[in-house]
Amino acid sequence: MNQSDKARIFSSLHVKGKPFLLYNAWDAGSAKAIVDAGAKAIATSSWSVAAAQGYKDGEAIPVDLVEKIVARITDSVNLPVTVDFEGGYSDDDKKLGENVTRLLKLGVIGINFEDRVVQGSGLYTAERQAKRISAIRDVADKLGINLFINARTDVFFLQGASDESVAEALTRAKVYSQAGASGLFIPGLTDAALIKRIVLGTELPVNVMIMDGIPSTDRLQDCGIARISYGPIPFIESMNVLKENAKNALAEQVSV
Repeated sequence: MNQSDKARIFSSLHVKGKPFLLYNAWDAGSAKAIVDAGAKAIATSSWSVAAAQGYKDGEAIPVDLVEKIVARITDSVNLPVTVDFEGGYSDDDKKLGENVTRLLKLGVIGINFEDRVVQGSGLYTAERQAKRISAIRDVADKLGINLFINARTDVFFLQGASDESVAEALTRAKVYSQAGASGLFIPGLTDAALIKRIVLGTELPVNVMIMDGIPSTDRLQDCGIARISYGPIPFIESMNVLKENAKNALAEQVSV
């Protein structure tokens, strides 16, 4: 399956009211295990990729190391791969385009791209973030790849759930869509009624993240959600199992 086919297939998975699940990976080994479990695509979690290498989230892990990890994933699985690329590792649009170009040349067909100022505070204005999205779309088009740009807004993490934050998220969804975004990611929002308002208010397929308080998959389907991500949960749960197994093994060793 070539990169263009993977991009087409991945885009087709986004159907409002028929959510597909992304059980997020952090390296080639976890990606292969998720493929063997029957996944339709592979998505990374920036938090998990960083933590697996001993870094904190928030672009603390060097971008060249991220690229090496992504390269091993794309070389190891024959499925669409989308990368949580945080803020793209640059405030400069030209550099941002170069960073995304390198991912595309590794075979990536999608990215999460957030409007939080990763190395600063607050959010980019909607207009500024739209220009950043447009810069990414331009480099993808030049390479002939229909990159799925999952435009993440952190409005709900920063402002909570309210009528005002829903209105801002929908404003951002409109300008992000016009700039070339393919989907809208709204982590931090767990209220079913507000999620449905977002879905009804944008043409973009909407992605939510599993977290405390999130409605059931059936309820999210009723809300019209197209994509559900597990974020750092798979990594955290895997490390907890590893820790418990190691603790038991070491306890047995001590008792011998």
